[in-house]
Amino acid sequence: MHCPHSVAVALLVSISVLAQAPGQKPSKEAGRAQRIATGFLGSQVGATEQRSQPNIVFVMADDLGYRELGSFGQTKIKTPRLDQLAKQGMRLTRHYSGSPVCAPSRCVLMTGRHPGHAAVRDNKEHKPEGQWAMPASEPMMSEMLKSIGYTTGAFGKWGLGPPGTHAGPLQRGVDRFFGYNCQRHAHSYYPDYLWDNDKRIPLNNQPPVPGRGQLKKGEDKNDPKNYARFIGKDYAPDRILDAAKQFVTDNKDKPFFLYFPSVIPHLALHIPDEELKAYEGQFEETPYPGGKGYTPHFKPRAAYAAMITRLDRSVGIILDMLDEYGLADDTIVVFTSDNGATHSPIGGTDVDFFESCGELRGRKGSMYEGGIRVPAIVRWPGKIKAGSVSDRITGFEDWMPTLAEMTGATADKRTDGVSFAKTLQGKEQAPRDFLYREFAGYGGWRAVWSGDQKFVQKQMHKSPKTELYDLRKDPTEANDLAKSSPKDVIRLLQIAEAEHTPSEMFPLRAIDKR
Repeated sequence: MHCPHSVAVALLVSISVLAQAPGQKPSKEAGRAQRIATGFLGSQVGATEQRSQPNIVFVMADDLGYRELGSFGQTKIKTPRLDQLAKQGMRLTRHYSGSPVCAPSRCVLMTGRHPGHAAVRDNKEHKPEGQWAMPASEPMMSEMLKSIGYTTGAFGKWGLGPPGTHAGPLQRGVDRFFGYNCQRHAHSYYPDYLWDNDKRIPLNNQPPVPGRGQLKKGEDKNDPKNYARFIGKDYAPDRILDAAKQFVTDNKDKPFFLYFPSVIPHLALHIPDEELKAYEGQFEETPYPGGKGYTPHFKPRAAYAAMITRLDRSVGIILDMLDEYGLADDTIVVFTSDNGATHSPIGGTDVDFFESCGELRGRKGSMYEGGIRVPAIVRWPGKIKAGSVSDRITGFEDWMPTLAEMTGATADKRTDGVSFAKTLQGKEQAPRDFLYREFAGYGGWRAVWSGDQKFVQKQMHKSPKTELYDLRKDPTEANDLAKSSPKDVIRLLQIAEAEHTPSEMFPLRAIDKR
């Protein structure tokens, strides 16, 4: 019987000889095989000293709807690598983002505090660049992991504080950052610069493609030449992926936390033309000339689908690197989205055509399920059963205590999160008592989930409208039970009142006196 270590050595030697044949350059295949063998050899050598701290790769899409992955019911958009990831791990079918829009959702994720206690409860810009700064007193997941020896990196969109402040990534426990600081800047996939740690580096987009615009008066919307100026040369997501790949290579021999908050598929519809080929002729198209936000696109449906497929391939590239370096078994991989899909026809999107939220009511900015229930996949080979599914109610604030338990870290005592590590490992775990959300934007919202019941209040800046739904019987939230179940309304309202701490910066004006 062959020793795995000997097999790896023999494979590595054979490949090396092949790659160094006289007068012949190493092929890409030989190089890749050599890296795989090296990674396998390294994993076998260290098998007796298996890592006590797993790596973490946390990928978060931007505005990806609940049904926009094949593993969650999508039929028109191709997501083979994420579908494979779902087969290898667990799907969370009742996972809720921190908020129905960007900045507050990221705040909940990184601090472990629900929106009734979190510092950021709506999008709020800081001029000239960035979002309202996270207070220095707020705990951060990156700081938690760094404190126990993790090397931490963030690649994509930060959105939690302006450059050069106490709330920038380098000031909040991130060792390596590359991407956008500001979500408004991130509306363009062809900007003239990105942030490399604390320095702005130029991109080859002169002039940059703005995140907003429209065809000029008199331009024919049916002439594809009129859309050429909305495609740049230097695609920012490619630059961000390259930086993330380098981070994995640089830190493959020690525990790392790779936070990958992608800007895809958030508008505008920016995608290299060659990416459209996968969807050529598949959809009936109506050119989008602009006028309803963001920038024009000649083939908006194909562009939207191609952006999601591009994200899928990027995740696949990172997963392949984990395999090549022998790190897959020692890495927790998480994939989710920061909120639900955006509204049609904003920016040329057609999420109704793609059934991006499926049967769920509502879109981004709403506390109905389509605005805040998001796809989530978790893989950890040997620890999480392949192909498993959980319908446990979980939320973004739960990641801090969950990852703390799985890595040996200590979560901040102020966290509102509940670890669901036992659920991921297939063990019995009591259901969450409730999940609370509030949101100061889009007219003001708050909601409570408890078992199958869901309490919703909207118009929180004027005269609140209260609704009650049984999500098991009524997943589409079509049948309001508030009038017929007053005792349940009172019980859930009491939870909402107890969990809400007034915010001077982000008040719910109907209940917060200013």
